[in-house]
Amino acid sequence: MARLLVYDAYENRVYTYSSLRENDPMPYSTGRTLTVREFRGKSNSPVLWTTIAAMEAWNLTRRKYGRGIPVGYAFRRIWEGGHGTRSQHYAGVAFDVGQSFSRTQRTAIYNAARSTGAWGYVEPLSQTPTWVHFDRRYGTPACRGTTAGYPTLRRGSRGCYVMILQDALSTLGYQTGNRIDGIFGSRTEEALKGFQRRTSLRADGVCGCNSWKKISTAVLGVGRTKTTID
Repeated sequence: MARLLVYDAYENRVYTYSSLRENDPMPYSTGRTLTVREFRGKSNSPVLWTTIAAMEAWNLTRRKYGRGIPVGYAFRRIWEGGHGTRSQHYAGVAFDVGQSFSRTQRTAIYNAARSTGAWGYVEPLSQTPTWVHFDRRYGTPACRGTTAGYPTLRRGSRGCYVMILQDALSTLGYQTGNRIDGIFGSRTEEALKGFQRRTSLRADGVCGCNSWKKISTAVLGVGRTKTTID
């Protein structure tokens, strides 16, 4: 069973789906083209998250391609690691697909993904020799000179990047609440300020470029800790 959080950027709301079974289709995906198990991938997390926009982009790509698309990697929690410090997999909006396919088939998937115009980024095939990567990143990265980072967050922010922040801070021992909810409230702000003070950052409760760098570097791949929340 899994609890799924889905961020709706149009309404700036987070919806919760409880007790999803592994073979259930992902909410907002068309038919059975993407199940909870496929989205989960190798993650053992009891809570998952994504966005409506990512599911809509998946639906468009699946229709364009016209056949099943095997998912190798999708969701991952930042303390589970497996990707870089700025990976969109931790936001639940990235897919690595087609690992079992031929190059011709992967090229067709790549072209389908590009032609939808729905993804924030479709990685060039020259950088993904045995898979296809696409993600529905959103927001303006906090660090200048990149399109891959996470946006600046502050009290009142909502969404999957807040979920990454809550996940990371709680794993590092700074409690943001009893559950990950994707809502940057007073407890998330105080937890962030605590981390900032501990790491000689300006304790302003705003997660900008420097805070993201230190937080993601500290938590990446460390594994679940006794303070990790779900």
